[in-house]
Amino acid sequence: MKTFAGKTGQAILFVLAGVARLSTLGATVGRYVAESFIRPRVIPRETFFHQMVMIGIESTAIISLVGASVGTVLALQAAYSLKTFGAIMYTGSLVSVAMTRELGPLIASIVICGRIGARMAAEIGTMMVQEEVDALTTMGINPIRYLVLPRCLALALMLPCLTVIADMMGMLGGFLIGITGLGINPYVYIAKSVDAMVLKDIYTGLLKSFIFSILIALVSCHQGLSVSGGADAVGKATTQAVVISIVLIIVVDCLATAVIYYALPT
Repeated sequence: MKTFAGKTGQAILFVLAGVARLSTLGATVGRYVAESFIRPRVIPRETFFHQMVMIGIESTAIISLVGASVGTVLALQAAYSLKTFGAIMYTGSLVSVAMTRELGPLIASIVICGRIGARMAAEIGTMMVQEEVDALTTMGINPIRYLVLPRCLALALMLPCLTVIADMMGMLGGFLIGITGLGINPYVYIAKSVDAMVLKDIYTGLLKSFIFSILIALVSCHQGLSVSGGADAVGKATTQAVVISIVLIIVVDCLATAVIYYALPT
């Protein structure tokens, strides 16, 4: 029991320390964002635009493919259950609501977490190992402003856009299955999809994707800045960045869903 209590206490302290470090990093980034309204040159523009292209444009294809695949599977599974009640025409309603509320933001965030979050942690971790971050500090350049700030801003801007793409491709995949495989009239499918969605579904999904983007950026950059050692430490930080980000995304998604759909009006 003493060993179990000791390990439990250590785990709790480790989690609390991690939350404190992330909060400190987030507060520093937030201060730079506020300062950028007065001094726009605070944001390294070249790095910022490079990250926007890498996160947004270069991720569009994989987000579209995954979104369309999930929409297709969701339509097939929904039709299998709805057919029992003679309500197969409502397949589009289920697909559109599920994609905009939950699956779109979740799919886009997890894909970006694996593709971009890991890359951020590996890049910054390699710079730590090669002492490039120390060189920036020596030259009077704040590493958080130069490395973390543009990545956080680029991800916060691009992930909601990718979420919209995932939503649209998911609904398109469900539409194609509905009219070709399930025999639903195209006009009926579209009408049921539009009638089922409300504005709350759309803006809450975008709000969740924005929150997820901040989590991914902060966790990935923090893991990169925490690297000390060699290549093994970089690999470990990259793995931890992806795992921690996905866990936080799922936990925060549960909390956000409870808050949004019980506290906010339709």
